[in-house]
Amino acid sequence: MRKTRSAAIKLGLYFISLAILIYVVVYMPTPYMINQPGSADEVKPMVSVPAGDPEEKGTFMLTTVSVSYANIALLITAEFKPHAQIVRKEPDRNQEQYETEQKYYMSTSQSSAVMAAYKHAGVDYDVVPEYAFIVGFSKEVTPKGDFHPGDIIRKVNGQTIGKFEELSAALSGKSVGEQVDLELERGGKAIKQQVALVQIGEQDGKPKAGLGVSVGEVLKVQPKDKDKEVHFADTQIGGPSAGLMFTLEIYNQLTPGDLSKGYRVAGTGTMSEDGTVGPIGGVQFKIVASERQKADIFFVPEDNYKEAKAKADEIGSGMKLVKVKTVDDALRYLEELTPKS
Repeated sequence: MRKTRSAAIKLGLYFISLAILIYVVVYMPTPYMINQPGSADEVKPMVSVPAGDPEEKGTFMLTTVSVSYANIALLITAEFKPHAQIVRKEPDRNQEQYETEQKYYMSTSQSSAVMAAYKHAGVDYDVVPEYAFIVGFSKEVTPKGDFHPGDIIRKVNGQTIGKFEELSAALSGKSVGEQVDLELERGGKAIKQQVALVQIGEQDGKPKAGLGVSVGEVLKVQPKDKDKEVHFADTQIGGPSAGLMFTLEIYNQLTPGDLSKGYRVAGTGTMSEDGTVGPIGGVQFKIVASERQKADIFFVPEDNYKEAKAKADEIGSGMKLVKVKTVDDALRYLEELTPKS
């Protein structure tokens, strides 16, 4: 009887220890993230223009960095991966907020890419705000409402909110602690609540009242010719760095002929409405991802060229690295390129 009880206790302790070990290794959060090469994805399936020229013998590819919130198991395996990088998470930002920020940056990147491509292709357009939404939370003050990153702000005190300026106007003159009726949209469902305003700074020497959240605005770029409207497919890709490659693909569809000339063209870089290409983070990972997808050419922002070249040399890549300051630099290079035989 004693042996049976002793065996049962040992078995119980074994399973408890196993459960603790699994929790620590798999489920226990750590203050780290792991960055490593992501993918080099063809842009054409993500972008369509009704009246666009579909000819494209090569392909334009946007490049990504794989970012993972790390558990102990991932941290251990990352130590044995040659291209993985372990970094500390930013404080006061959870995974939901990070993903929402990345989606917002992607949306902004797409809008800027469309505007830049329209300008270069001579397409007239208007910019129309669609909605304002919650991106994240203030680090200085705790908001009083039930807010989630991604919530769309539909109404304040019955006033419809369609853009950031309308939200600012609806809260103008309000006092800290004053209650406002707020209507949000979360996952397609309306959420109504009364929210007390918090102090978010000062204005004219007096406390300024607000919701205590950071707010983004989604813009829609509408061409005068509806047949030239750009449509984006839903993807799981986030961040601002695909702007240049979106611009090249959109411009290629808006203009006759094949800008790719049969080459596999990868690249990275933010895009401004005026065509300026900005630097990005993680270019070394994108070089590896592009090499894995057998890219012939890689467009890299000028400020990222040195790091990109060092990684390309390290892995023995045969890609042609082309540094660019503007989309015109990339277009000029492609227009002068001899078609691939």
